[in-house]
Amino acid sequence: MQQFFYILCYLSFLLLLGVIIKTKIKIFQELFIPASVIGGAIGLLLSPEVMGRFLSFSIPISWSKDISLLPSLLIVPVIASIPLGMDLKIKNSHGEARDILITGFILFIVTFLQLALGYTINSFYTYILDKPLYSAFGAELNTGFAGGHGTAGMIGRVLQEMNLDYWSTAQGIAVTTATFGLVGGILIGIFLINKACRNGETSILKQPNDIPQELKRGYYTDISKQNSLGRETMLSSSIDTLAFHMAIIFSVCGLSYLILNIVKKYHIPILSSLSIWAFAMIIMMLVWNTIKKLKLEWCVDIKVKSRISALFTEFAVVSAIASLPLKAIFTYLIPISLMIILGFLATWYCIKFYCYKYFKNNYPFERAISMAGTSFGVFLTGILLLKICDPEFSSPVLGDYSLGFSLTALVGPLMIITSISLSVNYNPIFPIIFNGALILFFSLIIWKLNRTVS
Repeated sequence: MQQFFYILCYLSFLLLLGVIIKTKIKIFQELFIPASVIGGAIGLLLSPEVMGRFLSFSIPISWSKDISLLPSLLIVPVIASIPLGMDLKIKNSHGEARDILITGFILFIVTFLQLALGYTINSFYTYILDKPLYSAFGAELNTGFAGGHGTAGMIGRVLQEMNLDYWSTAQGIAVTTATFGLVGGILIGIFLINKACRNGETSILKQPNDIPQELKRGYYTDISKQNSLGRETMLSSSIDTLAFHMAIIFSVCGLSYLILNIVKKYHIPILSSLSIWAFAMIIMMLVWNTIKKLKLEWCVDIKVKSRISALFTEFAVVSAIASLPLKAIFTYLIPISLMIILGFLATWYCIKFYCYKYFKNNYPFERAISMAGTSFGVFLTGILLLKICDPEFSSPVLGDYSLGFSLTALVGPLMIITSISLSVNYNPIFPIIFNGALILFFSLIIWKLNRTVS
């Protein structure tokens, strides 16, 4: 237990070091690299796998092993918190419902496409080149790109629960795709914005402007511009608001572990094959629905919940990068590179096709670039790219994109676990067929929805 406290202190130091380095070195500001990624990279240099090979100084090997387990643990409260405070009410006026649903379904299709593409590369190596990869290889593209560094821990957790010894390798590859997706997504996004602006495709931005320095630095020095962390739904005389929200999240996580252990003990069909985070998400949905039925939703603030989720994510990111299995990653360097390059191309042209087809004269580029941002990196990447195109958020894109993404946040993890299960229990061709069928199905739904509303 004491070692865990030491590790937490060490990771906190890496995060602070990342913040300081980002404020001092311009290249990190220009590339919009988060402090957690910088701190994680420093942690990787100090790990036994790097520093330990060249110098006698490095962190203890036992620390490194425990740090590698953190992402898969921290992802549980992150995913469990998603349904808490979520409001999916859609107003059916002036096509608002249509725009939100189509946005969500396009993000669905991107999820299916990235999963299908990853497993296509697995199948290519396995059946064409006769160089079989491990059975779950391929899910890391979507886990890293659309999921991000925090979600990379999910794939490690799922494979751990399946007793597959390559869980650490898969988690490391997912962290690698997440890093390239985050940095590359921002760079590609800014390039696409400048190109679209010159071609007259942007609806609001008329000339490529300099990006505000605050966005590059990652903070506001002007206190009046700093956002609030959220409402204080509880009085400190009873319980701290932050502690109250964390108590809900961790109680659901604890209950999920308890139920999962009972389910596995008695080998209950179907349920025993579910992962811990799947149980956590389902139970949180029930808890949130109960809170609403009791008319107690006033005690939950989604901004506070999001800050807690972001807190866990920061530590998941720094620990995931600091514990990257470099040797294993270099072993799969070529298929990883192929997956990342094709992932960028397929994701952008897929999003562009659907947005320009179904959002014609309705901010097609702004919608496309925000969706591309979140499909390459994380939700905030999409907001960052949208803010460059629409500085005041005067278009309806942000609202549609936020609700559409909420739908994907619920469905995406389920698709990852389903694809992994199909590939492990059968072969990599099965998730290709499964996700390909879903692409066709949701393409048809979008086409039908567009015709019905129009």
